[in-house]
Amino acid sequence: MEKENCSSVTEFIFLGITSDLEVTVTLFAMLLMVYLINLLGNLGMIILIRMDPQLQTPMYFFLSHLSFCDLCYSTAIGPKMLVDLLAKNKSIPFYSCALQFLIACTFADSECLLLAVMAYDRYRAISRPLLYAVSMSSGVCSLLVAGVYLVGMTDALIHTTLAFHLCFCGSNEINHFFCDLPPLYLLSCSDTQVNELTLFIVFGFIELSSISGVLVSYCYIILAVSKIHSTKGRFKAFSTCASHLTAVAIFQGTMLFMYFRPSSIYFLDQDKMTSLFYTLMIPMFNPLIYSLRNKDVKNALGKLKNKRWFQRFI
Repeated sequence: MEKENCSSVTEFIFLGITSDLEVTVTLFAMLLMVYLINLLGNLGMIILIRMDPQLQTPMYFFLSHLSFCDLCYSTAIGPKMLVDLLAKNKSIPFYSCALQFLIACTFADSECLLLAVMAYDRYRAISRPLLYAVSMSSGVCSLLVAGVYLVGMTDALIHTTLAFHLCFCGSNEINHFFCDLPPLYLLSCSDTQVNELTLFIVFGFIELSSISGVLVSYCYIILAVSKIHSTKGRFKAFSTCASHLTAVAIFQGTMLFMYFRPSSIYFLDQDKMTSLFYTLMIPMFNPLIYSLRNKDVKNALGKLKNKRWFQRFI
């Protein structure tokens, strides 16, 4: 392929979720509501954790970063998708497409690893409670989060660099609602085997590390809980893990389905719905999962409602 042909595409055009006008208006209203709940829920969780002294623990420190990741990767995709639902021109400049994918990939990867870090935090809290404050000090927590973001950014840079150095010499219409690897690979007239292999190896390593970390942590948690004699104590220990396990199952299951298949068996219409689920629905679910099942968060919300300035605001 001649080099000049590779740079002939200056913008991409999204085909979007659907071309049915009647469905589009209803879908826009539903997704706008989902995005606003996502925005308010995750921003609210971050602010609540920062304001309440009772939530100044490693568990909620990591939870605030989980909300931050949800907020960032959903905002990289959501507003543009909502505008495109009603717009005639659904184009995105080449480098804006690269930037959108870079941001979304960075924070999706970071969330993947952060879930493993949160499992490790639960293991330290349940199996060694007396040493918990020392082993999970603020310095250790900050280093773990910095490592998570560093790995996420590195992985995103690798995939962005490889994907946007491919040749796009034919159609510039992406059969999707955001810049993602599978539809870009199908659009490229280059050989994408290296890209797919890199995706499988690098992202596969991240997924394997994250899932292994969660499984190992929970094996130790189960062993620790089995040594607790009282039923009430066991229930309390497991209840702190229930929300986290729910979030892990939903997020990891979706990511494995999306990215661990050869490009020859991608079904883009089906994948759009799956992508919609993990880019907007999961970020909306996470703050609901952690707030509805968590007594500390409920208590913090109760105290916030009793504050005078909050009552005046509402």
